[in-house]
Amino acid sequence: MALDKTSDLNSLGFAKPPSETRVVVAMSGGVDSSVVAAQLAEEGYDVVGVTLQLYDHGAALAKKGACCAGRDIHDARRVAEDMNFPHYVLDYENIFKDAVMDEFAESYLGGATPVPCIRCNERVKFKDLLETAKDLDADCMATGHYIQRKMGAHGPELHCAEDATKDQSYFLFSTTPEQLDYLRFPLGHLPNKDATRALAEKYGLAVADKPDSQDICFVPDGDYAKVIEKLRPGAAEPGDIVDTDGTVLGRHHGVIHYTIGQRRGLGIGGLAEPLYVVKLDVDAKQVVVGPKDMLATRTIPVKEVNWLGDGPFEGTAEREILVKVRSTRPPRPAILRSKPDGFAEVELLTAEEGVSPGQACVFYEDDSSRILGGGWIWRGA
Repeated sequence: MALDKTSDLNSLGFAKPPSETRVVVAMSGGVDSSVVAAQLAEEGYDVVGVTLQLYDHGAALAKKGACCAGRDIHDARRVAEDMNFPHYVLDYENIFKDAVMDEFAESYLGGATPVPCIRCNERVKFKDLLETAKDLDADCMATGHYIQRKMGAHGPELHCAEDATKDQSYFLFSTTPEQLDYLRFPLGHLPNKDATRALAEKYGLAVADKPDSQDICFVPDGDYAKVIEKLRPGAAEPGDIVDTDGTVLGRHHGVIHYTIGQRRGLGIGGLAEPLYVVKLDVDAKQVVVGPKDMLATRTIPVKEVNWLGDGPFEGTAEREILVKVRSTRPPRPAILRSKPDGFAEVELLTAEEGVSPGQACVFYEDDSSRILGGGWIWRGA
């Protein structure tokens, strides 16, 4: 690929030919990262593919729809062979367990609802793998995430993907400015997933029709409680299901089986109105239920704020932004107030239901596609 005559920068933003630009591509074995690697290889970049083995691949060889398992490692290796670039598999199983899986279990035991995919990006892919890319003398690291990196007046900015249905900004809010400087996201500008699959067909990739991963990779059947009990034997202690006055309505088999906002599967039918989980009292081993209006939340305390906006976060005046409190919900108008030591308070202009500790609260600029960062909801609202 020839250098741009006006900017003298290649497509990854470096002032040198692609052949002199080394890029490590994080390859999960899926169609997205495979297309990124194939496209950059075709453009003449010095591509190095890296796949992480994150958990017991022996138990996952027959598992479809999960990343970083045995079958996916095979698929990534095949793409590298077809496109003629080196490919390495790194055993990150212990790192992944310590940095992601253990916290996942502890969060559920503490009555929170964690988002392990965010922690994986933050603590494994964009930390340890990124450092490995630097050790390989790569100029940058590219991934198949649907998000955009744009140059702004003060440096790289993080923006939502062109295709709102595939946008992964909720899962990447904790990307730091330093990481963003090194990362590239070649798919973020594409109009839809069909365009990605068309590119896979163009490059003759065997994974062109491979289905998207739907599950958390280490929870292959969606049974979170089963995984938690394996990580923390004896975690599922039974207790009472109570209303907000403390009246016992039934029994449960462990707080880890419930989430804030849950209605189905409570086993307390025959009541005058439907009840929802409004609180998880881990110490008392109680699942507290109440009417739907008790789920409405206006004020959200946030911790571990990662700020991607211009200037410092602490000490700034309150600002009008948009926020997401769940990955499946659209951004909603809110007021953001900074607090010392990485804390913040978010005031929703319209109440949201089912806001849960352990979930992310992601900040968006209210008049653009830019992501301003975010933090973690850290106590019941």
